[in-house]
Amino acid sequence: MRILSGIQPSGTLHIGNYFGAIKRIIESQNQGELFAFIASYHALTSVKDKEVLEQNTFEATVNFLALGMDPQKATFWVQHHVKEVLELYWLLSNHTSMGLLERAHSYKDKTARGIQANHGLFSYPVLMAADILLFDSQIVPVGKDQIQHVEIARDIATSINHTYKQDLFVLPQSKVDEVLATVPGTDGAKMSKSYGNTIDMFNTKKKIKKQVMGIVTDSRELEEAKEWENCNIYKLCELFMNDEELKELQTRYETPGEGYGHFKLTLLDKMTEYFAPYQERREHLLANPKEVHEILAYGASKASKVAVEKMRVLRDVVGLI
Repeated sequence: MRILSGIQPSGTLHIGNYFGAIKRIIESQNQGELFAFIASYHALTSVKDKEVLEQNTFEATVNFLALGMDPQKATFWVQHHVKEVLELYWLLSNHTSMGLLERAHSYKDKTARGIQANHGLFSYPVLMAADILLFDSQIVPVGKDQIQHVEIARDIATSINHTYKQDLFVLPQSKVDEVLATVPGTDGAKMSKSYGNTIDMFNTKKKIKKQVMGIVTDSRELEEAKEWENCNIYKLCELFMNDEELKELQTRYETPGEGYGHFKLTLLDKMTEYFAPYQERREHLLANPKEVHEILAYGASKASKVAVEKMRVLRDVVGLI
């Protein structure tokens, strides 16, 4: 089973990114043949600064490697290192109706939020389809808001298969983790950079502590018992604690004498302990950029072998000899 995931290089990661997507992607290395890439071409729809894109791409690569992406298990590369995706993007564009793209929710949502409309934003689903179809991906893990993009890829693939009367493309299936919990931010809403309520995975101890200590709680006094059921601190602790540890924390909530500040420090300690091995690996990679680039070159060579052969077949079928 071939699984494909693309990850936008969006800068600083927070724990919502990790538990909401990254952890699942990395675990999929053990569930099938994983193809995973840093979506640098896609990032151009929103990033117009050379240094920012270069830095974000490098940091995204380092973060995924630090968190367990294994270049021996997975094929891991940067999107623009395998140029065949753009050639396929053009081929697919000629089999994509305007109506199909005009119905794309993502485009309408982004322009409604004031993002300037351009062709890259409009044709984003075609490039995503090229990412998927180039590697004969069978499973594409996505959030609910991305299901339509996988359906668009299927529609385009079906159209081309019908036009040339051949099974040129595998029809991909989206996979949504229905039981995936929404990670609450410091204000209790979904953790998101746009809400300014995040807790970073990798940052200075001082910065992360400030974020944790900023978690919103009720105003119960030190000598009062606390409710853990709806507490933002407790909900975040659930990500890092086992059942026995959570029961102990519940008892602490129900026993007067501790304030929310104590529980925040407990959360901070558990987070630090959880991410410590990843932090160590990350620091090593940041200090050895040559090693990172060698890993990416290796991944690009593996991805290119598949992409080059796929485009050889497609060029012959459509007449680009």
